[in-house]
Amino acid sequence: MAAFLASFIFVVLAEMGDKTQLLAMAFAAKYSACKVLIAVFLATLLNHALAVYLGNFLTTLIPLDIISFTAALSFIIFGLWTIRGDKLEGEDKKESKFGPIITVGIAFFLAEMGDKTQLATISLAVEYRNMFNVLMGTTLGMVVADAFGIVVGIVMRKRIPEKTIKWISAVIFVIFGLIGVFRVLSARIDLFYTWMAVLLLVVFTILAAAFIAKSKKVS
Repeated sequence: MAAFLASFIFVVLAEMGDKTQLLAMAFAAKYSACKVLIAVFLATLLNHALAVYLGNFLTTLIPLDIISFTAALSFIIFGLWTIRGDKLEGEDKKESKFGPIITVGIAFFLAEMGDKTQLATISLAVEYRNMFNVLMGTTLGMVVADAFGIVVGIVMRKRIPEKTIKWISAVIFVIFGLIGVFRVLSARIDLFYTWMAVLLLVVFTILAAAFIAKSKKVS
């Protein structure tokens, strides 16, 4: 029970204001809150299971920096995809190709790869040596924390125009993607070159977003 409570409390506190909580808010503005919460639960359960059982092995097989860098770039791409999303016919009424649960689940899974809560799950499992209770505690803690974001997302959807929500969501994804890129590169290369790389990525993202927005207006 101590392992469960410690894991639950730690993750709830760690998630307050974290990127996955903000992602829950962004996704809840587009998809059903129930489906988002289910996706969060499934993605967290799988991700933290990997952290508990295979985390240490994965970091020896695949450098954590590569995992984090790939996830960061994926969020930038997802942000641009969010801007383009409304171009798909019937997207607001019809399920996406993969469905909201899988779409949200993949995004959350990528967000948690290399994130502090995943690393904390590994540490908690080692400390308490109770894999099941740590897994259940961290998973439930994540769901509870992200539920707050979902509630905020529902309120936001009712008060803010859909176009504004779309851009807010895209900006959230891109910002966290850029932060992830900066964190990985700054640990590997000189800070000057890190800032230059991030700046180039920012310029590319802005140009891509402008192109997508312009294409939507033309069509």
